[in-house]
Amino acid sequence: MAHYGDKMSDEFASQPVPGIKPPHRRRLRYPGKNPRRFEEKYKELDPQRYAETVAKVVASGKTPAGTHRPIMVAEILEALAPQPGEVAVDCTLGYGGHAQELLARLQPGGRLLGLDADPLELPKTEARLRTAGFGREVFTAHRSNFAGLPQVLSAADLAGADLILADLGVSSMQVDDPARGFSVKLAGPLDMRMNPARGQSAAALLAKVQPTALAEILRENADEPNAEELAVILAGKTFNTTTGLANAIRVALPRLNREAADLAVRRVFQALRIAVNDEFAALDTWLRHLPTCLNPGGRVAVLTFHSGEDRRVKTAFSAGRRAGVFATITDEVIRPTPTERNANPRSVSAKLRWARRFPPNKP
Repeated sequence: MAHYGDKMSDEFASQPVPGIKPPHRRRLRYPGKNPRRFEEKYKELDPQRYAETVAKVVASGKTPAGTHRPIMVAEILEALAPQPGEVAVDCTLGYGGHAQELLARLQPGGRLLGLDADPLELPKTEARLRTAGFGREVFTAHRSNFAGLPQVLSAADLAGADLILADLGVSSMQVDDPARGFSVKLAGPLDMRMNPARGQSAAALLAKVQPTALAEILRENADEPNAEELAVILAGKTFNTTTGLANAIRVALPRLNREAADLAVRRVFQALRIAVNDEFAALDTWLRHLPTCLNPGGRVAVLTFHSGEDRRVKTAFSAGRRAGVFATITDEVIRPTPTERNANPRSVSAKLRWARRFPPNKP
């Protein structure tokens, strides 16, 4: 039983009293116009409730916190040419922007399988697409690295897909959340794992790696010109935070101006992220199995964001055409329009390549 004295119990105090207007309580706001903490950007993290605020962020050429703006949507739709009744696979589901555009064009009768290795973001995207009206009969989500495409198709009792899309790299939701450890600007644990429950973090990798091996990682994964110099300083050291590593890189390269040093920081972060998630091995596996995952006449489109990815895709597509697997491929890489690059700076480094399998009546 509650006891009442000078102070009411919390339960009693929360109840309205007839004839007495409850005191006004201001809703929690973030301090200032430009919040520093990711969690304080609540308006951007609730786009349905604060559509006007999100629209202003987009109009300013920025990506709202916790979201991802799909890149080169029109170009991808032209390359994949989705038709009602076809089967599509989005191998890197992410925020679901590309998937939603494809799903709308696959109806009636079509379906899309969405793959993503991130156990934190996948349920959010699945819920988002369900809310958009795509039920289980047309959309299924699968927690899998894109290298697991053959197994996902087999489990769905599909011999292949008519459309396959892969948007490589890191999504904005992962970069924007400092707790994931991808950001070079925000303080957070030096993690960088797409699946935080598997593998070793970037901090663990740096603490154990030898200078020679780290130099190779920096060269192969990011074309870092200062690979050897940085490897000697960074290998075997303990860095618990993203900002700690970023500052160490800048200190290690005092001759560089601020812009060049920041670029070196981004390259090191990219190289470590690729190594931590074994991204090139996954991409090589995916490309090796890709032809058998495409139905005759099927189309594939791949968005890459750095030279190491693009070289692999270009080489695989060219080899497929020479081997008679692909009827046509992109001879020249496709880039975002100037308008899109200005509106969405995160699209600047994107490159699109596509390929099409021979149709069933191939001579």
